[in-house]
Amino acid sequence: MNYETLCTQACKIIKEVGDYVRTAGKNLTWQQIETKGTNDFVTEIDTGAEERLVTALSKILPEAGFIAEEQTSTKRGETFNWIIDPIDGTTNFIHGLPPHAISVALMQDNELVIGIVYEITRDECFYTWKGGKSYCNECEIHVSNVQTVDKALIITGFPYNDYSRLEAFEKTMMYFIKHSHGVRRLGSAAADLAYVACGRADAFYEYALKPWDVAAGAIILQNAGGEVMNFSGGEDCIFSGELISCNGNLREELLSIIKPIMNYE
Repeated sequence: MNYETLCTQACKIIKEVGDYVRTAGKNLTWQQIETKGTNDFVTEIDTGAEERLVTALSKILPEAGFIAEEQTSTKRGETFNWIIDPIDGTTNFIHGLPPHAISVALMQDNELVIGIVYEITRDECFYTWKGGKSYCNECEIHVSNVQTVDKALIITGFPYNDYSRLEAFEKTMMYFIKHSHGVRRLGSAAADLAYVACGRADAFYEYALKPWDVAAGAIILQNAGGEVMNFSGGEDCIFSGELISCNGNLREELLSIIKPIMNYE
């Protein structure tokens, strides 16, 4: 398996689907928007984008299955599975706000081997593959070298329907508001991870996440020199629903703040 070649082919597909999303979004009406749950939206464009991704990705890797947000395909592969979010940041998208992104990762058995995040509004394609470096539009990217939280810019996100841990989570945000360069909420976890990977921010953390929100961004960030973990410092952050990402310098300090507040100690 040549991961670099497969990544290049997938990037081309994702950019083409991004063009579809960008063009279709100009004519989006509220009649095309459905509510899946509290503050959880889907549009005909989400579904159309996912169908296009599934069809094209099936041609370049026929044996692969899919873990896709809108479930336009429920096929599971024995070895390979694409993890797809056709529009991460749908609420931003329907309001015409950046960022919103296509997020596609390839998992081989239990290992991420390709990650692609295409931020549609800025026409920025972040990508990597197993054994490779991380790039944005063919330029290599790296995480920042910030040493301490008090000099860091932190990105986070709010759950749209799981408020069971919100009170504790608000305490972490209050800490970072008072003891960092600031806290940002951009509305797309995939873009958040890509922005940490290229050093625009120094850390991102959130709970109530889905695999398609974070799988692609996680491997991009790791291959850019960063680290990902769950709130207890463990490796299970793709399917656990919670994630901390950062440059390696901030790992222990972030854990020392988030871990006890979120009741892991």
